Amino acid sequence: MVKFVSFFLIAMLVLAMFGRLRVPGTKGRKLSKPGKCPHCGRYRIGPGKCQCEDRR
Repeated sequence: MVKFVSFFLIAMLVLAMFGRLRVPGTKGRKLSKPGKCPHCGRYRIGPGKCQCEDRR
């Protein structure tokens, strides 16, 4: 049981080290904010029109 717990903790430490790694060249890049419809303020999904524009 002690071996299993120690191997589990070591595996978690290795995963934590890989999680802290940074990919070169992505220092300042962030995900862009989703666009909103200028008429109703709802979030737009995809390049198509908003549903409020179809109702007009």
